[in-house]
Amino acid sequence: MRARLVTSFGALCLAVAVSAGASLPVHAFELFGIKFFDDQSDLDAEAVIVDPQPYIVTFTSSEGGGVESALRNASALLADQNEPASGAAGLIAKARGDYRRLLAALYGEGYYGGSVSIRIGGVEAANLAPDTNLPDPVDVTIVVSAGPLFRFANVNIVNQAPPTDDPGDQVDLPVMRGFGAGEVARSAVILRAEQLAVEAWRELGYAKAEIVSRDVVADHATNSVDATITINPGRHAAFGPVSVTGTTRMNPDFVAQQTGLAVGQEYDPDDLRRAQKRLDRLEVFRSARLEAAQSIGADGLLPYELIVEELPGRRFGAGATFSTLDGLGLEGYHLWRNLFGQAERLRLDARIASIAFPVDTAEFDYFAGGTFTKPGFYHPDVDLVAAISAERTIYPTYTETSAAGRLGLTWFFSDELTFSGGASVKRARFDDDFGTRDFATAGVYAGVVFDGRDSSVDPTEGWYAAGNVEPYYDFVYGNTGLRVEAEARTYFGFGENDPFVLAGRVKGGALLGPDLSEIPPDKLFFAGGGGSVRGYAFKSIGVDDGSGNVTGGRYLLEASLEARAKVTENIGVVGFVDGGYVAADVFPGLEDLRLGAGLGLRYYTGLGPLRLDVAVPLNKRPGDSDYAIYAGIGQAF
Repeated sequence: MRARLVTSFGALCLAVAVSAGASLPVHAFELFGIKFFDDQSDLDAEAVIVDPQPYIVTFTSSEGGGVESALRNASALLADQNEPASGAAGLIAKARGDYRRLLAALYGEGYYGGSVSIRIGGVEAANLAPDTNLPDPVDVTIVVSAGPLFRFANVNIVNQAPPTDDPGDQVDLPVMRGFGAGEVARSAVILRAEQLAVEAWRELGYAKAEIVSRDVVADHATNSVDATITINPGRHAAFGPVSVTGTTRMNPDFVAQQTGLAVGQEYDPDDLRRAQKRLDRLEVFRSARLEAAQSIGADGLLPYELIVEELPGRRFGAGATFSTLDGLGLEGYHLWRNLFGQAERLRLDARIASIAFPVDTAEFDYFAGGTFTKPGFYHPDVDLVAAISAERTIYPTYTETSAAGRLGLTWFFSDELTFSGGASVKRARFDDDFGTRDFATAGVYAGVVFDGRDSSVDPTEGWYAAGNVEPYYDFVYGNTGLRVEAEARTYFGFGENDPFVLAGRVKGGALLGPDLSEIPPDKLFFAGGGGSVRGYAFKSIGVDDGSGNVTGGRYLLEASLEARAKVTENIGVVGFVDGGYVAADVFPGLEDLRLGAGLGLRYYTGLGPLRLDVAVPLNKRPGDSDYAIYAGIGQAF
C-alpha cells in the first residue's frame, strides 16, 4: 500500500519537516493565497527596533541551475545581506520568513520533499529567541535539499469550459501550459491552470466563474502529484448600466459612454480591457477603475460602477534637444484638459531651435502651433483632431516660412492598429537653390500604424509598421502630386530580461508629380539627422544637381541597424550603422549611398532611456562635418 499525503499543500509542508540531520520544519508559508502555520510572533519580532545586526550568508543547494537561481531569488537574507538587519530579532524574523519563501520556491520548481535549514551562528533559526545575543557580524548558513522531482500523475478540471470557434474568445488549454500527466508538477502550473480555466468561462460570458475546490495530492512513494480543480461557471451575463462616481468637471454620462459598454451586450473581459484603455486614452483621470456588482441581476445583467479621480485641468511641459550639427533646441507646451466636460484637449506648442554659438537670432528656427482633440467624436474609439501651426525653419538645403492647418479623424481600431485620415492646407514660401518660391497646397491624407512593440520608448521585442498616402494640389503652379511613405521596425531581445537587443529599421518613400522645381521642398524627400542617417546634418542628404546644389528627391530609402546592450541595470551602450539614399528620377547607385556609424550611451530611467549618440559619416562629402553628437529621450527608433 503506497503512502499518500493528501489534500492541501499545508500537509506537504509537514513532509518537509520529516528530514534528516539538523534540518528543521518550515513553520509557515503562503501558497494559493492561503497562509499555513502562520506564526504571528514573526511579525512582532520584525517590529522590534534595536541596533543594526550585520551578517554574512553562506548558501548551499543540492540542485544547481534554474532551481538554485529560484531559491537564491526567493531568499530575503541573500537579497538584503549588504544591509544590516534590525537587530537580532529582525534577523531571526527574516530567517523565519525565508523558511516559507524557500519552500514556496521549491514547490514552484516541482520539489515537494525537500528540507530547509537556516542556521544563525550555528543554531537553527527556528529555535532562536528574538532576544538572543549574536556576534557582530554573525554567520548565517542556508542549506536547501530539494529532494526528488515530482511530476503530475492524474490531472482533472471539473466543469471545464466547452471549446469555442470564436478566435477572440479562445484561451489556451491548461495542458498546453504544463498541466498534464508526466509534466513537472510546479505549483505555479496549478495556479496558471486555474486562471486559464476561469478565464475560458469568462470569455464565454460567464462573468462570475470561480474555483470552488482544489484537491492536490502528493504521493511520496511515487514522487507524483494528482490535482483536481473544480469550477462553478455561474450564470451567463450581459453588461448592465455603468454608473460613474468621482467626477467633478467631467460629464458622467460621457464618461460612461466612453467605456463602450452597452447595456445588454454579452459580457466579455476583452471589452473590459478595451474600456479601460479608452478611459486611459482620455488623459483626464489620475485613476479610473471599473468594479462589477456582487451578483448578476435576475434579468441577466451585471451592473458596473466606474470610480474615477480627475487630474488637474492644466499641464505644462518643457524639453530640449541637442546636436553638434543642428544646435540646441528648446520647446515647451501648455495643455488644457477637459475644456467643455467631455475630455476635450487644447495643446499649445512653441519651439526655438538651431541655437548655436556665437548666438545669431537670424539663424534660429521658430515654431508655434495648437492642437485641439475631441475624443469620442461619434464613437468611443474615434478622435477628432484639428491643428494649426506657423513656422520659420532653416534647413541645410532650404528655408521655409509657412502657416498650415489640418482637420482629421484618428480611429483606434485595436490595441495595435490605428487609422487616421483628413484634409490639410498650407501656405508657404521657400528659399533654396531654385530661388524664392511660393506655394499654396491643399490635400487629403490617410495613414495606418501597426504597433506590436512591448514599449514605445524602449522596445525589446515586436515590430512596428506605418504607412501614409497624401495626394495634394498646388494652387500656385496648378500641379497635382502624390506622396507615399512607409516604414517598418523590428526588435529581437536576448537573455533574461532582454539585456541585449538587436533593432532594425527600414523606410521608403516615393513622390509622383511635376518637375522638382515646381514641387514644394517639404513634399520632397531628404535624409540625415538623429532619426534618419546619423553623422549628417538634418535634411542635408538630397539630390546633387551636378553643380554642388542639393535639393530634395522623389525617392527615399533608409535603413538602420542597432545593437543595444545593458552594462548595468541603469547603463547601456549601443553600436549602430545608418544608411540612406535620396534620388531624383532614377534609383541611385551605390556611390550615392550615405552611411553613418557610431556608438551611443543610454541611461535608463522610469520615463525611458536618456540617449547620447556620437556618429561619424563614413563617406562624407565636401561640407559634411567630421562627427555629430545627438542627445534626447528614448531610443533612436
